[in-house]
Amino acid sequence: MTTTNILLIDDHAMFRSGLRMVLNARMADTEIIEAGSLTEATQCAPEKIGVILLDINLPGLNGLDGIALLKRKWPHVPVVVLSSQDGPETVRDALARGAVRFISKADTADRIVALLNRVIRGEYDAPENLQGVGDEVFPVPQHLTPRQCEVLDLVCQGMSNKLIARQLSLSENTVRGHVQAILGFLEVSSRSEAAFAARRRGLVG
Repeated sequence: MTTTNILLIDDHAMFRSGLRMVLNARMADTEIIEAGSLTEATQCAPEKIGVILLDINLPGLNGLDGIALLKRKWPHVPVVVLSSQDGPETVRDALARGAVRFISKADTADRIVALLNRVIRGEYDAPENLQGVGDEVFPVPQHLTPRQCEVLDLVCQGMSNKLIARQLSLSENTVRGHVQAILGFLEVSSRSEAAFAARRRGLVG
């Protein structure tokens, strides 16, 4: 059977060591590759990766901002965010940025292993991806809502989140969530790329 390389990116060596022991004991035909930062991961990890396990709090570029970087290097590899910051807004943000699943560090070893096995099997679009995180949490949208279309139009006009929030009478956090959903929908990693992709698709005038 083919070995699945799991890239574990976490700055706590003790946590990495403990999780590696759990995964090695419970998941056959897997190899755990450890990295303490995104820089180390992108420079030292092999090209062939099956799953990326990503913490949020990292030295340098944080995990959420690093999802786009990882997806550029390994575009077809699922990114799973594994963090103790498991509030609904954080989960929504991770999924909107392109993570296929969010796992809380507070979960049991059995649940972590079970969810990882599902990701390896390609079952990361299942409804249980969102269990326990509230009705407001959603993965990358299949289409843009009318509000997201409004936000996209203003992004294409070069407006900042603060100005968009003022224009639409929304909070900056809400606008930020919409922008991240738009980036995920357009499969881009920056506002300028989003504007280009939106015009190319005819989504804005």
